[in-house]
Amino acid sequence: MRVVSALVLAPLAVLAIWAGSLWFLAIMLAACVVLAREWAEMSARERPGPIFWAVALSLVAVTAIAHTGAMSPALVTLVLAAAAAGLFARQVRQEGLDAAYGVLYLGWPAILLIWLRDGQSAVGLSWTIMVFVVAWSSDVAAFMVGSLLKGPKLWPRYSPNKTWSGFAGGLVAGAGAGALIAALLPLDVPHPAWGLLLGFAAALATMAGDLWESAIKRRFGVKDAGGLIPGHGGLLDRVDGLMFAAVVLAGARLLFILTDATA
Repeated sequence: MRVVSALVLAPLAVLAIWAGSLWFLAIMLAACVVLAREWAEMSARERPGPIFWAVALSLVAVTAIAHTGAMSPALVTLVLAAAAAGLFARQVRQEGLDAAYGVLYLGWPAILLIWLRDGQSAVGLSWTIMVFVVAWSSDVAAFMVGSLLKGPKLWPRYSPNKTWSGFAGGLVAGAGAGALIAALLPLDVPHPAWGLLLGFAAALATMAGDLWESAIKRRFGVKDAGGLIPGHGGLLDRVDGLMFAAVVLAGARLLFILTDATA
């Protein structure tokens, strides 16, 4: 079921990334709504409705603003929306910090992915492809290597199935994927060799994102973020590492842009 689900969902994501512009915005908005639902059902299981609407409206708003190219207003709106969601949650007798954190946790990567894709830019397409390919490669390699080699557990308190062997395999695969993307696609980096380092950093972020979500699920007492994807759990279970990878690669691209501007 994991393979079948991946074969169905991956092409949709790839087509939206390639088309860019409104198509990419559409899939991002859909993802935001699904993630908001999963967050609400994890953090407010007895009464998820109000938190879902608070988080979903916040995410849709900041993603739509980011799509216009107004990144600074999008980030300001993100902070204000998180505060508003937290205050609203307290009014409906829910945990305010959980609602506010849900907006920040899910909204920050959404804004950065919109910024990375940059409409229909060829360079933006290359950076976005790197995010997805590195995250997917490291995630798949970590699962396969960890299943084959097993060995000592990485963080048994929060994620008892992850191993150090899988962690190492994921880092190697991510670094290799980054090097390949940098060699084949137009990235505005000083040298294609940077792809290896970028891939390694994004793979490390992917592993961190996966572990972070495991800790969040343990806090809320759930095994999966949802049941949307057969064999995989919820959407958040599939994009937890990708969200962290997007933050790291967006930061790297911004650094390259600023360095080039001051050169």
